[in-house]
Amino acid sequence: MEEQSASYTVDDALLSSGFGKFQILIFSYAGIGLIAEAMEMMLLSFVGPSVQLEWKLTSHQESMVTSFVFVGMLIGAYSWGVVSDNYGRRQMVMPKFGWRWLLALSSVPSFLLLLFYAITPESPRFLCMKGRTTEAIEVLEKMARLNNVQLPSGRLVSDKNIELDEVSGSSESTTLLIDAEESDSIVKDEGSDFGGIKSVGKLLSPKLIRATLLLWMAFFGNAFSYYGIVLLTSELSNGNRICTKQEVESVHSNNASLYKNVFISSFAEIPGSLMSAMVVDRFGRRLSMASMLFTSCVFLFPLVFSRTDILTRISLFGARLCISASFTIVCIYAPEIYPTAVRTTGIGIASSVGRIGGILCPLVAVAMVHNCHQTTAILLFELVVFLSGLAVSFFPFETKGCRLNDTEVDMN
Repeated sequence: MEEQSASYTVDDALLSSGFGKFQILIFSYAGIGLIAEAMEMMLLSFVGPSVQLEWKLTSHQESMVTSFVFVGMLIGAYSWGVVSDNYGRRQMVMPKFGWRWLLALSSVPSFLLLLFYAITPESPRFLCMKGRTTEAIEVLEKMARLNNVQLPSGRLVSDKNIELDEVSGSSESTTLLIDAEESDSIVKDEGSDFGGIKSVGKLLSPKLIRATLLLWMAFFGNAFSYYGIVLLTSELSNGNRICTKQEVESVHSNNASLYKNVFISSFAEIPGSLMSAMVVDRFGRRLSMASMLFTSCVFLFPLVFSRTDILTRISLFGARLCISASFTIVCIYAPEIYPTAVRTTGIGIASSVGRIGGILCPLVAVAMVHNCHQTTAILLFELVVFLSGLAVSFFPFETKGCRLNDTEVDMN
């Protein structure tokens, strides 16, 4: 008892520090990265049509341009997920100026990330798991100083050592079940995992495979639908114009309506984020994701029968609101189901599978719109979103109220 009272874990230190300047700085740094990606995604809505006209591309070539954006994201998502699990988390308007200036502007947040990289702290949980306790204490002490609080007394110990001593009969609402025989499966720091082979093997182990495959389906469906809705903002409008009038208006005559549509649909991200924050801890991860995905199906369904400008705007706004909320929640859920040793690899691979959805979306769904098969394209989105909702419903357990684990757990 005396030894336990004289020690504390990373979780204890994080809880004692509360929410202060340190967390605000971390959120701000992470937020800049999200801003960079969000700007790129929004630009895809109208850069594609502009590039097609200026470079005289075919519809297929335009789709390929968009798809290659996601090829780069796929490579980055997988490779940096593996790197993060081995070397740490830290090391990982306007229209009149033309689309090139818009692309240049979208790179500004990425440069800001580089400027603040030097002062970005490493994850103390990762450091503690790797046995680098002294460095973990330094990060926690820095956090405590910024938040004007004191760390718990005693020495810092790894959560994984405590988890092995816990009784496996704990309820699901307080901690994930841990097998008594897990002592030999704790991930030890045995050097770098070249190519992430060991980590991928753990993700597909009997205890994780169900959660991993369902998570891949959820990421694929969310990415295919989310990026598809972003692209449909411009593609449906252009497709309707081409298929009904058999003529293509100039870029300048289309700009006003196009930018308005992009702004309106992009604004859905704000209530979508707020909604995800309100429901994720009240109703749980699974129910929140499933309800958002099925509601998105409802918003898209009217477009099967009619695609007037006002109906298209309302439907895409509602669908993007729900999909963005679902995407946010699945990104919250993913880190909670994996142990620390393979957490970012698991998230990185799941994100890569999502990028595959982003790659296929322009080649399949958007190409259908270009070929005047708008109804078929909408039905395809409906199917993907619906199947994603089903996959989410079969997730093995709810992580609401559970703490992160450092050891491998049974997901089945």
